[in-house]
Amino acid sequence: MTNTQYTTLPTWPHAYPASGASATLKLFNEDFVVTELPLQLPSGAGEHVWVDVEKNGANTVFVAQQLAAAAGVNEWDVGYAGLKDRYAITRQWFSLYLPSRKEGGETPDLTQLQHPEFKVLSQSRHVKKLRPGDLLGNRFRIVLRELSGDRDAVEANLKAVASQGVPNYFGAQRFGHDGGNVEQGRAMLAREIRVRNPKKKGIYLSAVRSFVFNEVLALRIRQGLWGKTLPGDVLDEAGRPTGPLWGRGRVSTTDEAQALENGVAAQHALLCDGMEHAGLDQERRALVASPADMSWEWPQADQLVLTFSLPAGAYATTVLSEILDTTEPDRQTEDEPAAVA
Repeated sequence: MTNTQYTTLPTWPHAYPASGASATLKLFNEDFVVTELPLQLPSGAGEHVWVDVEKNGANTVFVAQQLAAAAGVNEWDVGYAGLKDRYAITRQWFSLYLPSRKEGGETPDLTQLQHPEFKVLSQSRHVKKLRPGDLLGNRFRIVLRELSGDRDAVEANLKAVASQGVPNYFGAQRFGHDGGNVEQGRAMLAREIRVRNPKKKGIYLSAVRSFVFNEVLALRIRQGLWGKTLPGDVLDEAGRPTGPLWGRGRVSTTDEAQALENGVAAQHALLCDGMEHAGLDQERRALVASPADMSWEWPQADQLVLTFSLPAGAYATTVLSEILDTTEPDRQTEDEPAAVA
């Protein structure tokens, strides 16, 4: 078994020809607006208090910590469906475990919480805690500024993405700064390092699993299989092929699709064997992400405004990368756990 190191992420191929255009993303927080689409709304009764939060310039984990402190609960008693970008205006639900207080105690009114980076819009009780992945998806409104390049080429890619979708790659956020979580995951699975923190262990396993999925998807695109099915593919509800989220058990594909997936697994045998021994089970993920209700406008010659929705686990940055190149302002970034798909 080769002991490949993963110190840099590969450049995974695109589905469509490069437009050659470029733009600035997130010049202002209001240029990236995300609204969570919940699986359900609170019922009004139960041991958990759900709060609808709009944040501006704060990350999800920080907001959870502030809510826990304000409500007088432990941080692990706060739940949320997914992590949202820090440099953006985002709206999402949080849950707090707050059983009805006895002896006249009252549920704290978190809508009165004052903070410059977020506000609680409403609160209501519900019977269950929010868990990672408990969402239908997210709605995006994205402003791209300082755009330069061939507008016709950008329009062509916009139309292709709207009609055919994009490769459902895991975004760079999943892999940590410079993709470092993949190498940390490899070192952990090779027992070169010992990771005691369960949260970090989960982040590294998630990065490794996502990396192998992206490698399968990339190989299919390189082989001219974008938008096509292979004999033996496992299809999703929309009739599109899926790729493996590696774990224990045989891959559920057969024939040519299975041969392709097993070939990628053999190239990354240490990662795949390690994920099996770590107790992960085989799962599937769609190879295509289809933006819903996608529209765009050009308020100015160098400005493009995009709106679309994506299902849970899909990345807006993956959509953008199929349209044009983007750069963000230099900021002092802070590591944030990868989103759970």
